[in-house]
Amino acid sequence: MTAPAGHADTAVVGGDGQAPLTAAAVAAHVGGRLIGDGAVVVTGIAPLDRAGPSDLSFLAHSRYQGWFTGTRAGVVLVGPGFEQAEGASGATRVVVEKPVDAMVSLLARFHRPVARSGAVHPTAVVSPSARLGRGVSVDANAVVGDDVEIGEGSWIGAGVSIGAGSRVGRDVQLFPNAVVYPWCELGDRVVLHAGAQVGREGFGFVPQGGRAVRIPHIGRCVLEHDVELGANSCIDRGSVDDTIIGAGTKIDSLVHIAHNVRVGRGCFMAALVGIAGSTRIGDGVQIGGQVGIKGHLTIGAGATIAAQAGVFGDVPAGETWSGYPARPHKEQLRAQAALARLARVARPLEQLVSPATEPGA
Repeated sequence: MTAPAGHADTAVVGGDGQAPLTAAAVAAHVGGRLIGDGAVVVTGIAPLDRAGPSDLSFLAHSRYQGWFTGTRAGVVLVGPGFEQAEGASGATRVVVEKPVDAMVSLLARFHRPVARSGAVHPTAVVSPSARLGRGVSVDANAVVGDDVEIGEGSWIGAGVSIGAGSRVGRDVQLFPNAVVYPWCELGDRVVLHAGAQVGREGFGFVPQGGRAVRIPHIGRCVLEHDVELGANSCIDRGSVDDTIIGAGTKIDSLVHIAHNVRVGRGCFMAALVGIAGSTRIGDGVQIGGQVGIKGHLTIGAGATIAAQAGVFGDVPAGETWSGYPARPHKEQLRAQAALARLARVARPLEQLVSPATEPGA
């Protein structure tokens, strides 16, 4: 998923040692063609409508051409179709085939990295049996349990809790108040945003003697390399199996994944997705916001589930489903169109069969 063309979050050069860029340097970096003053210096990134003379922006879609006309940006990345577009007279243009991709490649030059100490804060509680790799940062009030292993270069934010026996890979980022329950495994470069929880016991109970008795969960929760979990999201540990999130999968905030679920590699899930227990998600699946998926289903590789869908059956690989209950997207669109036509037909029929309304009623 890419940001809309012509829009970018404001960013400025921070304490990363990177010098401001000239327009000529921007053009060289992205392999673009410079039109205008190559000596113009940019120190930040902003959307066209909010950019100033020291900002870099971009134009990749005609819907934002009105912003381009009035922009104050010092340098604008433009697609080939906008090379001669009417725009602000002071803006230097860099013509590139894909302005969005070019902007993404430049973001690291303007990114402000989080300051890390590479040490353990005095208020952190780290078990004597924990093993920390070289350059690990453990911030204030974090708790690292018994027999935990943390790979080199990882950052454990303020208030983070890592339970006993868990394994954390290299260059992992755990933002403040994230929780890793005992006996979980996080691969290299995993990111848990603030408040994310990994490895809590799943929602499993059995009725006994008129009360609900919790089923002990002895499985693990495994996040493979390069998984990212959004703020306040939750992934349950397995009951008798492991819950596994495949390498490179990106999960938005406020997502819940239940026990024993297996998610493939390179999947994307938007906010407020809920996946019930023991469901299997194939590689490369994309799931829109507020989707609910029933337990014990299979979502085939490369499938797409549109926002707010309710999935009650298996979804074949490569298909796009939508609606409630979810069905193939084209079928869903035909059904909606048929309902709209039915409403237009039903109105005159109702008038024919209904008693005439008396005057003054």
